[in-house]
Amino acid sequence: MNKMKHPSFIQDIINATEKGNKDNISRTKCYQEFYLTNKEIQWAFLASMVSRNAGWNMTDLKVHPMKDLLSRDVRQQLFATFERANWLIFRDAYPQLLLYKRSIEKGEPLFRHLSTINVSQFMIREWESFWHTKDKKRLVKALIINEQNVIEKPVIQHPFFKKRVFHRVPYLSQDFFHLSAVLFPTTTGKLYGASVHDFTNVSKRISLGKKLYQLLFHPQFYPLFHQFAVQTEPIGSRTEYEQYFLLPVAKTPMLRVMYPIIHHRDNIRPDWYLSGRSVKKNWWRDEGYKTNMDVSHRFYAKRFAMLAFQQLKSPQ
Repeated sequence: MNKMKHPSFIQDIINATEKGNKDNISRTKCYQEFYLTNKEIQWAFLASMVSRNAGWNMTDLKVHPMKDLLSRDVRQQLFATFERANWLIFRDAYPQLLLYKRSIEKGEPLFRHLSTINVSQFMIREWESFWHTKDKKRLVKALIINEQNVIEKPVIQHPFFKKRVFHRVPYLSQDFFHLSAVLFPTTTGKLYGASVHDFTNVSKRISLGKKLYQLLFHPQFYPLFHQFAVQTEPIGSRTEYEQYFLLPVAKTPMLRVMYPIIHHRDNIRPDWYLSGRSVKKNWWRDEGYKTNMDVSHRFYAKRFAMLAFQQLKSPQ
């Protein structure tokens, strides 16, 4: 973030963000801990659960069968995509959460300070609106819209990721590897979720985010997801939820065992909202919950097929 002179509480927010943005595990914990003490900010719980999925995808890249099917370079490029996108989102969103918390403590909106840490004017307007209306659903949608636009140029449209990841065969066949799916587990072994089939399309990513939000906070399922989250320590491994499966599966090592801390560089980018990108009407539209979001059987079948493939590849 910009190292210019800030009020002390803004500098505290910058420091806390840099500390929390160390890796996938620290991000997941920061989002979840914030939500548990500020439950009106529902996006924070959504972010924590999506962050867990990123961790599972990262560790998958280091184990069989992906280790057999994808070259080391391709796996590293996929990891870089997950890591960069999630680092950028946290860097942008977490200061917003902390400034909201500071505003609550002070009893007055302090969102004007978001401009000093390069948050979009779009979100400054939306936080000001939320302060007065308390419209939780609109704020979630606004944060989904904002964060997907934040990563659009530096990740999705970046020449490196565009050429080396999004135009490569491994990305195009990623459905087999679950990389396009976001799963919400339960302690009963059931899995719910949704997937996006064109990750490079910002509107489809926003649509996925809204679907996941509707699912996560559906009255029938929210208690199950909340129980899983508070009961299950994030370790960046599918073992987090596979421990609850009815049938045994191979354990996946923890993320911090497999990856070093990545040190990112970032440039101050133009505000996407002031750079000619319009906010589409359908980005605000509700997606709604669909009954086919129970993906347990489909996921089990795919997961066990992958494990069987691994056993066939292993020396006898």
